[in-house]
Order: sequence, then structure tokens, then C-alpha cells
Amino acid sequence: MLVNTIFEDAVEQILDIAQRFSAALERAGIPNRIVGGLAVFLHVDARDPLAARLTRDVDIAFDRQWLDRVKAAVEPEGFVYRHAAGVDMFLETRSDRPRSAVRADYLEVVPESEPVRSAQGLWLAPIADLVRMKLTSFRLKDQVHIQDRDRAGLIIGQVEASLQEPLLQRLTAVRLSE
Repeated sequence: MLVNTIFEDAVEQILDIAQRFSAALERAGIPNRIVGGLAVFLHVDARDPLAARLTRDVDIAFDRQWLDRVKAAVEPEGFVYRHAAGVDMFLETRSDRPRSAVRADYLEVVPESEPVRSAQGLWLAPIADLVRMKLTSFRLKDQVHIQDRDRAGLIIGQVEASLQEPLLQRLTAVRLSE
């Protein structure tokens, strides 16, 4: 007997959105990478699937100078650009109501390390970049993402060594809060 759980359906939906959006950007020659919770999920899932937490949206980084090209590239895939409440996003509109959004607004520059390809074919920000981004934002959900990566053994010595003192202090604080 095959059983597909609600969680598996949610994973399939968010991956479908990320894959369609990223593939449209790749076809248009626009470099991009998945950042945020989905990138954390995919990195952790590759190491310890039972420790991976799903996110509700897709965070994707690309050079803002290409925003008009991005809009044109993803529209045929069912994404419409919206700027609401100070947030740039692309709503997925192939269903009766938007299921999810691709967020594309970052106040800080996303590190430009070489992205890594996930098993699902998505370009992801590398662990070291995600750790820096999460420690910089330092919201509660960012701290939980740090804990997830740490428990999966993804925050290794070279990642720690790349952190400046204030971020290293935050990493220590997250570890002590567990």
C-alpha cells in the first residue's frame, strides 16, 4: 500500500514552485540561488531527512538589476510580481488561490559564493553563506534553522572559522539555548 502524507504533498508543492521558478531563470540566463528556509531544508534533508523542517515559501536571490527580465521569464510559469507592504514577491497563480510565493527582497547583499546543486536540481546557497545570513537576521526562525543545521552536522570548523566575532558569539548563544 502506498501512502502519501500531507507533509510529502507540501514538500512536492514547494519543490515544484522552486523548480519552475529556477528553471525559468536558468532558461533566461539569470543566475540565481535558493536561500532561506528551503535551502536549509534541502541541505538538512540531504544529511538527515527526519531533521528537516519545511518552509512555507521560496526565498530566491538574484541580481536586482535583472528584475524586469525575471518578471518576463517567470510569468509564463504562472508567477505574477507583486510589491506589497514593502516586500517584493512573485505569487504562484496556477491554482484558484495562490499556494505560495517566491520572495525576492533582501536588504543585505546575499553572499556570492559558488552555489551548490541540490539532489532536486536546484542551485542553493552554500552552508557557510546560509549560516552567515541566518546569524545576521537572527530572528527566532533563523536561530531554529541554525540549530537544525548544527544537529545535522553541517556547521563544521571551516564554517565557524569563516565567521567574524559578533556572528560567532551569536552561534555560541544559539548552541547554548538548546
